Amino acid sequence: MKSLWNDEEAEKCGDDPLQLRVYTSRLLGREPSLVLHGGGNTSVKATAKDIFGDEIETLYVKGSGWDLATIEAAGFAPVRLDVLRRMAELEALSDSEMVAAQRVAMLDPAAPNPSVEAILHAIIPFKYVDHTHTDAVVTITNTPNGEQRIRDLYGERVLVIPYVMPGFILAKTIHELTSDLDWSACDGIVLLNHGLFTFSDSARESYESMIRLVSEAEACLETDALLNEPDEQADEDLLALARMRAAVSDIRGEAVIARLDSGSRAVAFSKRGDVAKIATRGTLTPDHVIRTKAAPVVVENDVTAAVERYAAEYRSYFERNSNDSLTSLDPAPRWAVWPGFGCVSFDRSVKAADIVSDIKDHTLPAILQAELLGGWRVLPEKEMFEIEYWELEQTKLKKGAAAPEHQGKVALVTGAASGIGRVCAEVLHAHGAAVVALDINPEISTLFDRPDLMGIVCDVTDDAALKSAVDEAVRRFGGLDIVVSNAGIFPVSESIAELKEETWDRSLSVNLTSHQRLLHHAAPYLTLGVDPAVVIIASKNVPAPGPGAAAYSVAKAGLTQLGRVAALEFAGSGVRVNMLHPDAVFDTAIWTDEVLKKRAENYGITVEQYRTKNLLGVEVSSRDVANLVSAMAGPLFAKTTGAQLPVDGGNERVI
Repeated sequence: MKSLWNDEEAEKCGDDPLQLRVYTSRLLGREPSLVLHGGGNTSVKATAKDIFGDEIETLYVKGSGWDLATIEAAGFAPVRLDVLRRMAELEALSDSEMVAAQRVAMLDPAAPNPSVEAILHAIIPFKYVDHTHTDAVVTITNTPNGEQRIRDLYGERVLVIPYVMPGFILAKTIHELTSDLDWSACDGIVLLNHGLFTFSDSARESYESMIRLVSEAEACLETDALLNEPDEQADEDLLALARMRAAVSDIRGEAVIARLDSGSRAVAFSKRGDVAKIATRGTLTPDHVIRTKAAPVVVENDVTAAVERYAAEYRSYFERNSNDSLTSLDPAPRWAVWPGFGCVSFDRSVKAADIVSDIKDHTLPAILQAELLGGWRVLPEKEMFEIEYWELEQTKLKKGAAAPEHQGKVALVTGAASGIGRVCAEVLHAHGAAVVALDINPEISTLFDRPDLMGIVCDVTDDAALKSAVDEAVRRFGGLDIVVSNAGIFPVSESIAELKEETWDRSLSVNLTSHQRLLHHAAPYLTLGVDPAVVIIASKNVPAPGPGAAAYSVAKAGLTQLGRVAALEFAGSGVRVNMLHPDAVFDTAIWTDEVLKKRAENYGITVEQYRTKNLLGVEVSSRDVANLVSAMAGPLFAKTTGAQLPVDGGNERVI
């Protein structure tokens, strides 16, 4: 590991200690192997003025919810230093009481809650303090002779502390152990199974001391076996993946995203003969248990049975270690080792599942490195349980906010480059779904370019391309819960006597046949979905056709009949199929100026009159339709299938 210190960048901070603290914190944050996803914390001791203008000795410590990679000055909580030091003298203090007392001692009530390690930062007698959960150091401590290896590596330069629960107990322990310590001879503190502290009155020295000690640990690890992994090819079984996700969602009681890692490292690890033993011994650092639980599920053969077995074992684990005051977390796994296929991460959003996956990415090499040093050994079950069921985490659990109605669901929308389809994709995403948006327009690939909202170029009349797109949705997110069958074209107006063969064939191909093929390819995954729903965008022309639109009206009528049959056939699998009949939605691609003018002429009215030719005299927008699509795919319509609903402002011919 190399120092990233840059004199020019540092000079921009001037003599402001807090800005230097921000700068070196971000340097640490650039190294995921040090501070993965919010791990670790930093601080600086300085003075601040209170409301009376008096200078107060203050600890600026990383606040809860901030990541060192992107932290700003506002991310550091200013706490009275004397209060924190006095707290270390107390005989006992619960972590909830500690958090409350720290909050009271803050100089800025709008600042985030101070780190639970604030007291520990306060009692270390240096201006700058850095704390990381360095993979290298923790990996060495997660071996049978880990403590001795660390002592042999660093000698007397580093204080080694056996694992202690984070928070007040850890601060109290170190306060007592360092009462007679010669701090000038100490380069750092290693917390076994937890991490590393370095410190100095110089921001640069504290940071570079961290880099130096971590580099020494990295040099002790065997890396050749990790760098020369075989290029393993993953097996693929998307139905089994969807089945696995369904089982996890069922046990968790809510929809989850499943992120498959079929890279060579994950596949090679999954194929190890001892994977069921080494993968389930525990986490790289105790903090990870909050995100990943203590162990993954190892899936072999029947994926559903494996997940159910994991849940039963988790319930036993809770009963062994709990007391009546604790509320059990859901027993579903957060990640899986899938021999031959790789690894799968589960959570309520793509972002959260990717965090689990990132933690897994750091855990696998640590396990293999530790095995080369004598074996992967982590904290005992009881200590892991105490972190997972920490009183501060239980408090967060009780304060959990309600999730958006489609959180954790996977949606696929066709015809999504513009109009109704585009807004449907945006609304479903805004309501929590991961969305795959299809369109023949190449712009779709850049229109939606987010981890949980992606566009795929797809001609829905190309059966192979359509199947590939459906499979990709499952490959990316683990399953399929919502299908918005929207793709369509509006042919130019032609009477039956003038109707061209190609106009008729093209309309049937896009407006009817492609929808049938989509349902065909999506059906196996929908039956494994969470509250699965299909919403078909038909047309007012079904109950009230107009002249000059035979090709369109007939195709949409056929599409509606297809939806009715699908509702009958899919009901046994719990899949709801409903249809919407929009009318005169003019902010869509099919309503070109030419088409709009021609249709108005057919009715003998102006374009402006045509836009609001409904009973309510209102114009219907794509968002109006999309909001109803989202509702029909959600709990409000949980008991409705086979329904046809107009979105037209009221049409006397329909009514």
